[in-house]
Amino acid sequence: MNHVIHNSIVNFIWGIADDVLRDVYVRGKYRDVILPMTVIRRLDALLEASKDKVLGMKKQLDGAGIVNQHAALCQASGEAFYNVSPFTLRDLKNRAKQQQLKADFEAYLDGFSPNVQEILDKFKFRNQIPTLIEADILGHLIEKFLDGRINLSPKPVQDIDGNEILPALDNHSMGTIFEELIRRFNEENNEEAGEHFTPRDVVKLMADLIFLPVADDIESGTYLVYDGACGTGGMLTVAEERLAELAQSHGKHVSIHLFGQEVQPETYAISKADLLLKGEGAEAENMKYGSTLSSDAFPSQEFDFMLSNPPYGKSWKTDLERLGGKNDIKDPRFVTQHAGDPEYKMITRSSDGQLMFLVNKLSKMKHTTRLGSRIAEVHNGSSLFTGDAGQGESNIRRCIIENDWLEAIIACPENMFYNTGIAPPTSGC
Repeated sequence: MNHVIHNSIVNFIWGIADDVLRDVYVRGKYRDVILPMTVIRRLDALLEASKDKVLGMKKQLDGAGIVNQHAALCQASGEAFYNVSPFTLRDLKNRAKQQQLKADFEAYLDGFSPNVQEILDKFKFRNQIPTLIEADILGHLIEKFLDGRINLSPKPVQDIDGNEILPALDNHSMGTIFEELIRRFNEENNEEAGEHFTPRDVVKLMADLIFLPVADDIESGTYLVYDGACGTGGMLTVAEERLAELAQSHGKHVSIHLFGQEVQPETYAISKADLLLKGEGAEAENMKYGSTLSSDAFPSQEFDFMLSNPPYGKSWKTDLERLGGKNDIKDPRFVTQHAGDPEYKMITRSSDGQLMFLVNKLSKMKHTTRLGSRIAEVHNGSSLFTGDAGQGESNIRRCIIENDWLEAIIACPENMFYNTGIAPPTSGC
C-alpha cells in the first residue's frame, strides 16, 4: 500500500477518535472504541451487498425449522461470517433518538455470526455502549466511520461504470494500520517496552531466513506455519505470502495453514477478524486465545515453519506458577531428555520469559520429514548471551547447539522496535 494512503487512513481514524471521543474518553482509552469499530466497519462493508439475500435465507431457514444455519447463511453472505439483524451501519446512521439507536445498535451487534461474537467479546465492546449513548456520540461515531472519503473495506469502491474510486484496503495493509494505531495508543498509556509490534522489514527478514535456504527443496503439498505470540497476525500473513510466492516461482502448488496463539484479547480479536475478512473461516479457528506458556493450544501439533517476536523483559512468574513452579514443573516442552539427563530443564528466570517461547517451538519441530522444521525468533542480547552454566538459559543454548539447530544470529539496528530502544538480534534455527 502506498505510504501516503497508509498515513492518511491512520490519521483519519485517529482523527475520528479526537473528533468524537475527546472529553468523553482519555486518549489512552480511545482504543477501546476505535479498534472494534474499525473491525466492525470492515465486516459491515463486506456484508452490505448481500444483506437482503442473507435476510431472505434466514427467513427461509427459520420457516423450515432448520437449526444448524451457519453454513447456509455464510453461503448467502458470500463470506465466512454474516449478520442476520435487519440493519447495516448505514441504516443506523440517522437514528435520531439515542435510546432507539442503542436498541437497534445492540440488535445489530447481536445479529453477527458466532465467530464474530467472539471477536466482539474479546474487545469487550458492548461495555462501551452505555458511555457512548450517555454522551450522545454513538450516532456521530457511526457517521464518521461511513465517511465516503475513506474506504476501510477489503474491496475497492467503484462507480456505476466499474471504475475504481477508492482502492481496497487489503488485510496486510490493514494490519500495519492497526499496529500503528496500537503503537499510538500504547504511547498515550506509556506502555512498557515489551508491548510492541515488529516492523515489516524485520518480519520479511525472518520469513526469508526460514524459507530462502530451503526454497529449492519446497515440494507441492501442505505446510503448517505457527506463531506462539501472534499479536495481530502480521508475521503469519507475511510468512504465508512469502512461502506462496516462493512455491509459485518454483512451479509448486502448496496449501498453507496458519496457526497462532495470543494472550492479549484485543490483538487476538484483530488476528481472528483478519482471517474472517480473507474468507478463511476454518483458518480463523486456528487462532487461539490464551497463554502459550501455561496453556498451550497446540500440545501435540508439529509445524514446518515457526516465527515469533515474543515479549521480552517481562515476567512469566504467573505462568510458571500455573505450571507447578520451577521445582515441580513437568511440562515435557520445558523438562525433556538431553545429554543423558532424563530431566533436562530448560526453564529460565521468572523475570524474563522470552526464551521459553523458543523452547515451546523446539518441542514442536518435525524430525522425520525431508525439510524438518525451521524457526526464526526475535530476542534481545541479554537473554541470548547471559545465564550461568547449568541454568535455564545456558541449558537452552546447549540443547540448540549440541543438536546443531542454530543457523544464524543476526543483529538488528537500534531503535527499530516500537516503544523500546532495545536492539535485539534475530535468531534463526
